[in-house]
Amino acid sequence: MSAPERSRAPITGPAGASGVTEQPRPARRVPLIVGAVLAVALGGATVAVSGWRMAVLYVIGLAFGAVLFHARFGFTSAWRQLVAVGQGRALRAHTLMLAVACILFAPLLAAGVGVGVDPEGYVSPLGVSVVVGAFLFGLGMQIGGSCASGTLYNVGGGQTAIVFTLVGFIVGSVLGAWNFTFWTSTMPSGPAISLAQMPWGYGGALAVSLAVLGLVAASTFVITRRRQPPEVGRPPAAKGLARIVRGSWPLWVGALALAGLNALTLVFKGSPWGITSAFALWGSKIAQGAGVDVASWPYWSAPEKAETLAGPVLAHATSVMDLGIILGALVAAAAGGSFVLHRKVPPRVVLGAIVGGILMGYGARIAYGCNIGAYFGGIASFSLHGWLWALVAIAGTYAGLKARPLFGLAVPKSTDSSC
Repeated sequence: MSAPERSRAPITGPAGASGVTEQPRPARRVPLIVGAVLAVALGGATVAVSGWRMAVLYVIGLAFGAVLFHARFGFTSAWRQLVAVGQGRALRAHTLMLAVACILFAPLLAAGVGVGVDPEGYVSPLGVSVVVGAFLFGLGMQIGGSCASGTLYNVGGGQTAIVFTLVGFIVGSVLGAWNFTFWTSTMPSGPAISLAQMPWGYGGALAVSLAVLGLVAASTFVITRRRQPPEVGRPPAAKGLARIVRGSWPLWVGALALAGLNALTLVFKGSPWGITSAFALWGSKIAQGAGVDVASWPYWSAPEKAETLAGPVLAHATSVMDLGIILGALVAAAAGGSFVLHRKVPPRVVLGAIVGGILMGYGARIAYGCNIGAYFGGIASFSLHGWLWALVAIAGTYAGLKARPLFGLAVPKSTDSSC
């Protein structure tokens, strides 16, 4: 189990991170009120600072937080389950999410559909930086107990251990920004390649992507048949409106919702959903306030990035959406009665959270993204960079599973009743 899974009984859907479902608990009124007030206040501040378009992105962020929490849509646990015991259910949910996102992205990118913006996908160069960064991210996920999106929604859900992961994430992101050019300019790097740039265009790119995703999904059945993982327990779930508002959602619902929200992000933001660039901004602003000449770093010298560093946080779309995810998860967790702050976290778990966060933050910067920007957004944008990132991150997962016991974290076994 990851740090949050160890700290409390999970409240997940039939195919959630742990595969266990509980009946909804009574709402936690104080956290719910606090979360709702903060959500409204931040929304008002966003409108005042950046206008209606940024407010729309903030609302999309709130929705992301609620969906991630209710579906317990995990990236860290999905890869851990597949690698450790051959359980492929969660990874198949990834393929569904990616397939639907590709279907939605193809016409939007082909026709340039955007509300006041010209949408562009995440298509990044192939190179050593991607290989090293994705491996570090995969390793860090398993040590830190969460991925980029998981870090935000678990912090909103009250998982104290993951706060340390977020701190490490920010530190690692700043370090990655500091020597970004070493990896992108000094180390070997190839071109940015999109499948849509081939003669077949977006139609062919979509067909190829769906075919590969179908093969990935099929391979999980083969792995499961060979390794025979344990059955996942499924106690009865709540019914009707109670399940929608306060209970758990099936992974396939989360997959469809995340794909749709990512498409909305593309339309209103002009680029797919991302997370970790905000961590680099937050950390760099803190370092700048401490007297570090962050503005002189090549990473922040480009005009657009320099403007971002000099401007308010609420003018940065990714930051606004990240804050929305945290608050959306907070409200969802409080409404579902599962918001619990844990006062005691084992020292080794704290160390693992920080180290894992640093590895993920650094890896995400030099690899042009995390499990959201590179993996989800890259593959949905038909970038070969996204596929390379995924393959190497799985290799990092293998290494992370070997390192987990060093930080007091368990590794799923074939005899476990859930994984």
